[in-house]
Amino acid sequence: MAAVEAFGAQWRADSGEVPPDRTTGTSRTCSTKSHGAARLWLWATVVITAGAFGATIGVAPPSSAPPARGLAWLLFLGSSVHVASTAWLYTLPEVHSYSLQRPIRYVWIPIGLVLTAAATAAALPPAAMTWLLLPYFAWQFLHFQKQNLGIAALAASSVGVTSLRRTERRALVVAGGAGIVGLMAHPALLQLGVQTGAGGLFIVGALLFVGAVGYGLVSLVRRPSHERPAGFCAIYLLSLLFSLPIFIFRSPYAAVGGMTIAHGFQYLLLVGLVAAGSRRGRTRVLRIALFCNVALLGGVVLGGASHLHGSAPPVRLLFGAYLGAVMAHFVIDAGFWRLRDPFPRQFLARHLPYLVPRVTALPTADGSSADIR
Repeated sequence: MAAVEAFGAQWRADSGEVPPDRTTGTSRTCSTKSHGAARLWLWATVVITAGAFGATIGVAPPSSAPPARGLAWLLFLGSSVHVASTAWLYTLPEVHSYSLQRPIRYVWIPIGLVLTAAATAAALPPAAMTWLLLPYFAWQFLHFQKQNLGIAALAASSVGVTSLRRTERRALVVAGGAGIVGLMAHPALLQLGVQTGAGGLFIVGALLFVGAVGYGLVSLVRRPSHERPAGFCAIYLLSLLFSLPIFIFRSPYAAVGGMTIAHGFQYLLLVGLVAAGSRRGRTRVLRIALFCNVALLGGVVLGGASHLHGSAPPVRLLFGAYLGAVMAHFVIDAGFWRLRDPFPRQFLARHLPYLVPRVTALPTADGSSADIR
């Protein structure tokens, strides 16, 4: 908690945050200090993303072996804790009010997913449930790809360059989709004991991935040199190559563990900075403490339930509820962080103005605006 508070304090010092401007509704910031805060977020994201991949690949066990304790903790933080941290957002008055204005998406669908998944897991035998996990994981890695789009778009916004162009976004979408194809062709990478009979699709996915990476590199190089600062390029390339381990490694931990940890740490950094940087509501210390407790305690509950898939039917209810909670996280984030909508733009502009300095200029229907999902 102290680390998050200290990091947030440095962020606020760098951003020169002052009360909102009454005419624009966004925070007025000293541009030099704001740029410093944006660079801090940018390079912190680069470090935790590259570090997650490097650390996971470096210590990944063989397919049949359990992960070492350190890797297990990283996976716990990057998966269960990051999912549970979404619940903390509901403690913010503005988010609570926004969700009650749209109860179908932010209340009833999440509840329905938890109840339906719990009942399904209890009713179906584990072998049948394993087949249903294939579309679940496809949705999960689509969720990863959406966040990659959002992080890359925020990187462009934070350094003041042109937002992601259509070709750059298309390359990220296809690269992420190619990774999903590769995983569906080789479910063993997801530790699923099923045979889809679609092994040939792995080659198709690999070719799509290579083509998407080449297309993305060409699109990036076509930017003028002043539109290609190092931090933005690093984020874009990491997002573009996010699925690369799927096509290189046969160990599930090396192939997808780094993706899971990197995705979760990116999210925890962003939401943690909202907790540390907001001037509204509770005192800063209490807000950070609440964030840490909700994320960690919720993560313990989710992490415990995630291993109950082979238990008796009444206990499998908990495993199904875990799957439903993760899917609810997908649905909530897909709406809440869609920056083409007014509320998410205003939310980030209020709490992290150094990441969206031009947020008021983004039209509501702008397809190039960021989605963090």
